[in-house]
Formats: sequence, structure tokens, C-alpha cells
Amino acid sequence: MQQQKSEAGVVSADGVKDGFQLAKESSATGAVAMLVEGRQRDLAYVPEAGARIDVITSSDDEGRYIIRHSTAHVLAQAVLRIYPEAKYAIGPPIEEGFYYDFDVGAPFTPEDLELIEAEMAVIIKENQRFERAEVESDEALALFESQPYKTEIITQVAGGDGADGVPGADSEAEAGEVISIYSNRRADATEPSFVDLCRGPHLPATGRIKAFKLTRTSGAYWRGDEHRPMLQRIYGTAWESKAALEDHLHRLAEAERRDHRRLGRDLDLYSWPEEVGPGLALWHPKGALVRKSLEDLSRAMHLERGYEPVFTPHIGKSTLWETSGHLGYYRENMFPAMKAEGAEYFAKPMNCPFHVLIYRSR
Repeated sequence: MQQQKSEAGVVSADGVKDGFQLAKESSATGAVAMLVEGRQRDLAYVPEAGARIDVITSSDDEGRYIIRHSTAHVLAQAVLRIYPEAKYAIGPPIEEGFYYDFDVGAPFTPEDLELIEAEMAVIIKENQRFERAEVESDEALALFESQPYKTEIITQVAGGDGADGVPGADSEAEAGEVISIYSNRRADATEPSFVDLCRGPHLPATGRIKAFKLTRTSGAYWRGDEHRPMLQRIYGTAWESKAALEDHLHRLAEAERRDHRRLGRDLDLYSWPEEVGPGLALWHPKGALVRKSLEDLSRAMHLERGYEPVFTPHIGKSTLWETSGHLGYYRENMFPAMKAEGAEYFAKPMNCPFHVLIYRSR
């Protein structure tokens, strides 16, 4: 077999080897999966001879995505161990974390999260293998017959629609008659401990999950539709090391400490009454002074750099916004029209039409 190496983590294989062997022979460290001709694959996958292979490591964005996806599966398995009657829906990785939605009848409590985290640690210690299989849609429906959310996805996928219309489900399946599933299996077991509908890829085993934490819960309608069941969502995060997790949690704590909504309340700067409307602040005396100081600083810096200030109205006639094209292209995103003295006015979506009129008047 001949093998060509270029940049770190890239291998072009001329023989039959799986991703474990290719990763070992490359210069990459911490391999979790691989790209085969641009498509993500498990390390157990055997690429064709001559295929372009890019090794995905745990410190890559793609690698962290896979770590979080695998941790979401561990979360679902832990919930089903503790709540055997639970129905599990979808569990995608998201930016800096993951979530999984469950139909359990009642919201999860902080105490529940502690129990679930402890059970996840047990599953990780068991070092269960992630095993991929492809089955026909009929077999998948039989396998998940007690899980209505999974069967709904399978039925839609088998119909050729993929997971469109199921927010977060694009990681679950792709359109086609063949459905991919992942089983978690202990080395000493003949039957899987957990099975999920998933397109993958995943870590080789649960023991590769080095650091995770469940962070919060919320309610979420199935498919984002308020007429469908309300599910209970558990959010979490997972990283390639305990140090990376601690750094992330520290950043979250600092962001919370600097949250402008909390600071505005605690320092008596401004408030956001529901009676006024979302995003519409009432500036208190202290906040007004801070705002004025910032405005003065901004104005002085602009003048120093040659900018010239102007003032324009907050509303304008509809004819202006028709001429500018705003009504034709953005009307659905603008505030409704106001009518006065036989004319129709709109809150300005942008300043530039006013500025054009200033230039035209000079």
C-alpha cells in the first residue's frame, strides 16, 4: 500500500484501511472521525483506495460538533435508563453544545439533571461502542415502533423529504429508503444498550467523551409548532478536555456577570416594561447620563474625523419609501403604515433616503 501525506491530518490512501489505521499513520492527533471525499465518516469506515481523507480531530470545530452529538446520544440513553417510559425526539449538536428533546410529561428539575449527569458518567465509563447500521425504512419503523417522534421522522425521510420541517433534525436522517441508525453497545454485551436514528458520524466509543455538563432546561414544541406536543429540552455542552470545558464555563459566567439586562436593572440604568414593547427601553436618570456621555464621545470622535452631523425625521411618507424601494422589497418587515391628513407614513427603515434628499436640496 502507498500512502501520501501532505498537511497535518490529511492522508490519501491507496490501500484498504479503516479510519483508525489511517489516523494512526497520519500526523493528526486526537482523531475522532474523518472526511472522505468531503463527507464525514466514522473512523470504522473503510474508504475506497485512492480516496481523499481528511482526519477530523477533537480540537477541530467539526470534531467538537461530533463530540457534542455523541454526548447528546449518551444523554438520551441516560434519560431512558432513569425514565423508561420517556419518548425521545431529536438531539442535535449546536454551537458550543447540544440538546435533546423528551416527552416525559413534566419539566425536568435541577435534581433531575444531577441524576442524569451521574448516569451519563456511568455510560461513559462503560466505554460503549457507537456502531452504525443501515436498515430499510420498514425495519426502522419496527425498531422504533414505541417512539412516535422517531417514526414520524422515518416516515418523512422515507418519503424523500429528509428531515425538512423538523428543526434540529437534519443530524437525524437524510432522505431515502435506507435509514441509518447508531447502536451503543458494551464490549461484553450481545444486545445494544441504546439505539437512535442518526446520520452520524460519532465517536468510536462513549469513553472518548472527556468533559461535559448539562446546563439548563426549557420547553419546546415538537417541530416548533404550538399545536403539537410540548417537549422537555435538556441543554448541555461537551468539550475535548476538562480544561476546555472549564474555559467555556468561565466565559459563560463572565458573560452572565456582564449581561446588560441584569446590569441595567441592578445599576438602575434602564428598564424594559412589557407595556411598552420588546426592545423598547425606558432610560432612568443614571442611564440617561451614561447614554448622553457615550453619545457626546461618539459625536466628538466623528467630528474629529471629518464627519458632518445631520438630523432626520423618524417617519416619512410612503411615496419616499416606494421610490427608495424599501416598500417593494421590505414592507413585510416594516412597521405598519400610519395615516394622517390623507397621507400614509412609515417609520424609517433606513436613513439613506433622507440623506439623498439633503444632497438634492443643496
